[in-house]
Amino acid sequence: MNAWTLAALVLLAGAGPACLWGAAAGSAVRRLLALSLLSTVVGAVFLVLPQGYGRSSYQDLALVLAVLSPAGTLVFTRFVVAERSGAVEQERKRRSDG
Repeated sequence: MNAWTLAALVLLAGAGPACLWGAAAGSAVRRLLALSLLSTVVGAVFLVLPQGYGRSSYQDLALVLAVLSPAGTLVFTRFVVAERSGAVEQERKRRSDG
């Protein structure tokens, strides 16, 4: 194990569980922030590990993740907003009918 793989391990062991806990519990905004932070941490790990293994071609995975993570965040946000607006509309309809 060299310094690069140790840095990746520290990143994953330090921030990984906190991000996963935040993504599993809490409000929708908190889950969204935790997923965004987790994608940043994983991107950093994917940049550090190729240095440790001496395989620069593996850095392409980090670049793909950096491009796709914001799109995934936008899709998640859209589903959360649609879910909330649908729940609000159902509650309004239920109150007006009752």
